[in-house]
Amino acid sequence: MSSNDDPRGITTLISDLADQASTLVRTEFELLRTEMSEKLGQVKNGAIEVIAGAICLMAALLVLLQALIVALARLGLGPAWASLLVGVVVAILGAILVRTGSSNMSASNLTPDRTQAQLDRDVRTVKEQIR
Repeated sequence: MSSNDDPRGITTLISDLADQASTLVRTEFELLRTEMSEKLGQVKNGAIEVIAGAICLMAALLVLLQALIVALARLGLGPAWASLLVGVVVAILGAILVRTGSSNMSASNLTPDRTQAQLDRDVRTVKEQIR
């Protein structure tokens, strides 16, 4: 049987191909949507766990700072002075962390420099291949 023995015409074959391609694209998008929904659920659960862990760590930090105040008071520093000393040290540490974190989040630090450079190299390579 030769390839010319197919009773369907070329228009029917093209129509079937378009239908199958359309079905394939719809199926792939549905798979993508389902997978992204599952991944989003995992991210949501992870974020909840991170927040819960951060709350526990904050509580632990408060207890440890209070223990440090008590230890300083027992070493002869008055309770008020011990509290003031620990508070000032923690405030300075917090200010340094906020300043450093803010500078790391500036717009200039968030640009994808390596990706942009790679895309530029790709464009140059494609242009050279076309010539």
